[in-house]
Amino acid sequence: MNFIETVTHYIVVFAVGGALCVVAQILIDKTKLTPARILVAYVTAGVVLGAVGVYEPLVDFAGAGASTPLLGFGNTIARGIREGVDEKGLLGALTGGFTASAAGIAAALVFGYIAAVVFNGKRKK
Repeated sequence: MNFIETVTHYIVVFAVGGALCVVAQILIDKTKLTPARILVAYVTAGVVLGAVGVYEPLVDFAGAGASTPLLGFGNTIARGIREGVDEKGLLGALTGGFTASAAGIAAALVFGYIAAVVFNGKRKK
């Protein structure tokens, strides 16, 4: 890639990722949805977008801007379930999502533990 293509790619990644964040912020500000429900909606959206075949072309277009952790996590779970069902049948439907997302879940646990040890959290009063 030359310089102009690289800069253009970064702008697209930033714009798509930023648009996803803007939608979430609007939902927080303008609705009574809790952040937890919005997070679940984003994971579910990743599953649905993957199921209808829209997620992969979006990632091909926007790269990391579209593979944000929540949408990407939902799509990874759905893809793992599909692969698990293909390999193991009904049992794969129960285990495929965990198998596909195990590395991400393990990383979240490890980094969360490290952050808890390194930083001194304060209780809310």
